[in-house]
Amino acid sequence: MKDKGILYALGAYATWGLFPIYWKWLHTVAAPQLLAHRIGWSFLLLALFMTLGRQWKNLRQALTGRTLRIYLAAALLIGVNWLTYVWAVNAGFIVETSLGYFINPLLSVLLGMIFLREKLRPLQWIPIGLAAAGVIYLTLNYGRLPWIALTLAFSFGFYGLVKKTAPLSSLFGLTLETGILFLPAVGFLVWQEVAGQAAFLHSGALTNFLLVGAGLVTTIPLLMFASAAKQIPLATIGIMQYIAPSIQLLLGIFLYKESFGATQIIGFGVVWLALLLFWLESVYARRALPVQPLPELGE
Repeated sequence: MKDKGILYALGAYATWGLFPIYWKWLHTVAAPQLLAHRIGWSFLLLALFMTLGRQWKNLRQALTGRTLRIYLAAALLIGVNWLTYVWAVNAGFIVETSLGYFINPLLSVLLGMIFLREKLRPLQWIPIGLAAAGVIYLTLNYGRLPWIALTLAFSFGFYGLVKKTAPLSSLFGLTLETGILFLPAVGFLVWQEVAGQAAFLHSGALTNFLLVGAGLVTTIPLLMFASAAKQIPLATIGIMQYIAPSIQLLLGIFLYKESFGATQIIGFGVVWLALLLFWLESVYARRALPVQPLPELGE
């Protein structure tokens, strides 16, 4: 069971890591249209899963006003994240997108402390401070704030925070999120068609196929990850989550020849050092926990 979970996690993170190649194939399509197709086809695919599994009644019974508000916030955050990502990839900022997902785990810890009153251990402040220093260094040497990385990190960080309080399963939650965005997405695509700017059915068979496939490449890794999360320890997932941004970084440098000079090496190096220290501190903290005695018979 554990081996199967690791394979699911590897599949999910490898797919996310290779995402830039997929979106680069669609570089002729405007980012808002890519987002709308990603939402639309994802919802239709999830709706098919729900129908085949006869789950619509269960979803309706689980809906409350609070649940809808939570998933409305989640939908808006993931929409911002997806739009920023597909635009950045096709604008030649794959390296910076990877930085956003390297920063995200540390940001999530900080958000948990601020909003959920989770306590940080003293040594955890060191990697968080280092990550902040790395971002500041990149900002000063770029001559601009790395807003793409920060937008991705904050949108996904707050998305994770919202989902922390979300009551629905992964399948129900993602179906509801994409369902909330479905009508606006379809409305936008219709408007683009009327305006004569639509790519779908006007840009060749390959583009049409890839736009429809956007739903598949979005939902499959998410469902694989949800399955993996139930089968392997959170610590294992924590280590494996760096697979995706690492692949993205390598693609940006070696396949798409994006700039990665001394400034980026130093800035990214500081962030990577922060991640390494954070991981080592977590390992040390787990090993320092006292061993719980086995319960007596009858307890």
